[in-house]
Amino acid sequence: MFELVKAGGWLMLPIIICSIAAAAICIERYFALNPGKISPPNLLAQVWGWIKNNQLDAAKIRELKTSSPLGRILAAGLSNSRHGRDVMKESIQEAASHVVHDLERYLNTLGTIAAVSPLLGLLGTVIGMIKVFTEIMLQGTGNAAVLAGGISEALITTAAGLSVAIPALIMHRFYSRRIDSVIVTLEQETIKLVDALHGDRKVDVKES
Repeated sequence: MFELVKAGGWLMLPIIICSIAAAAICIERYFALNPGKISPPNLLAQVWGWIKNNQLDAAKIRELKTSSPLGRILAAGLSNSRHGRDVMKESIQEAASHVVHDLERYLNTLGTIAAVSPLLGLLGTVIGMIKVFTEIMLQGTGNAAVLAGGISEALITTAAGLSVAIPALIMHRFYSRRIDSVIVTLEQETIKLVDALHGDRKVDVKES
């Protein structure tokens, strides 16, 4: 492996850095984007139980706010529920925008790595081929070792760049799709709470 890295030239260093950063982001987002932690399935039913039993107070709202991203959104709405439906919805939307921003953390970086890595590999290809043609110009085609070294550098950096970019792109799409799914769940849960408190129709908050 070290020989391959050495043969690829100095551009292998930024490609390796990109691979380490991409792996770290993928691992961190795997745990951070756990749907069960973002939107606990029984949280809304628990909150509704507090409301019906007159147990909802400032301490409960603070506890709710720190429990999960969904709890943070529900807490924002409940803090302003007495000011009417519109104010409650605005509070929920503001909190939700912060939650979505947190969910999307590092995804832009992952997407950038997916885009930049093959370009670094392409740059390595160009540099390697320039070396090859320079040696041909200076020495002719007789020095096969020098020509092979330049071609090797070109091919190795291309392969390395693609090896980083392809998984990074796949994981970027995967996590983006997971975030979209989580956002839909958060919207459904918050709409249930608003309708239960201020709506004209009956809502079963125990629905998943």
